[in-house]
Amino acid sequence: MQAITVQDREAGASGLALAALPHPHAAENDVIVKVHAAGFTPGELEWPATWTDRAGRDRTPSVPGHELSGVVTELGYGTTGLTIGQRVYGLADWARNGTLAQYTAVEARNLAPLPADVDHITAAALPISGLTAWQALFDHARLQTGQSVLIHGAAGGVGSIAVQLARSAGAQVIGTGRADDRDTALGLGAHAFVDLQADKLEEIGDVDVVLDVIGGEILERSTALVRPGGTLVTIAEPVTIHPRDARAVFFVVEPDRARLIDLAQRVRDGRLKPIIGDVRPLSEAVAAFMPGKRRRGKTIIRVAED
Repeated sequence: MQAITVQDREAGASGLALAALPHPHAAENDVIVKVHAAGFTPGELEWPATWTDRAGRDRTPSVPGHELSGVVTELGYGTTGLTIGQRVYGLADWARNGTLAQYTAVEARNLAPLPADVDHITAAALPISGLTAWQALFDHARLQTGQSVLIHGAAGGVGSIAVQLARSAGAQVIGTGRADDRDTALGLGAHAFVDLQADKLEEIGDVDVVLDVIGGEILERSTALVRPGGTLVTIAEPVTIHPRDARAVFFVVEPDRARLIDLAQRVRDGRLKPIIGDVRPLSEAVAAFMPGKRRRGKTIIRVAED
């Protein structure tokens, strides 16, 4: 099969290549998925799990990408809940070969059924962004109706989903980003927008929840905005400066089949719309990884036709 591989940690994105790999093996509780569409995170070449397995052993050449939508072609021993020929989408394991391949092995529990009226491109944009946004807002911050939430990167992958989820939950939503993100954030349901390059973040006032996806100086400045009893949640880096009389949480997204089912239903009934950017074939996935101009929306790799 064809797959995008990487084996030189020092080379970064320049070390990516389209190569032929053996067909994956379905271990116990695994399924093999024929990948129709896949998503990736540009920074994942810096993640330790891209290069080593759970025991710390080198696993190169490895296949990046951890979001997928496709069709089950094989069931491993003991696998239940899915069937051959079923449309699925979900999140591949961090420390195994990923989704930028024609076929990949995934734990069955990490996948959810994909309704026939949700296309594979849309589905591939949901797993990391959708699960991260939900877990940040509701599992970690316990956002409630009527509370206020500041969402950094409101037009990005995670932020755009978080704005929609928070608005549908009845929260008062403030989005941040660059000037050209304003219309997108407001169009998604944000009540207000802060231009991080021109506006003063500190003038927002206290909020119940801050969702940070940026880290660094923005994360540090955001700690002062969380009111007592509130929560600062970040996916960017561990928190070193904590808000006064409030909680601070750093987390890594976890698979959740039940939540994936819910997210797909929200897409079906129009309550949720991921922002899709470039859609490229597998042969152009290496170029999609390369640093360059800022891209709007989630880049998706089309691996097979629906």
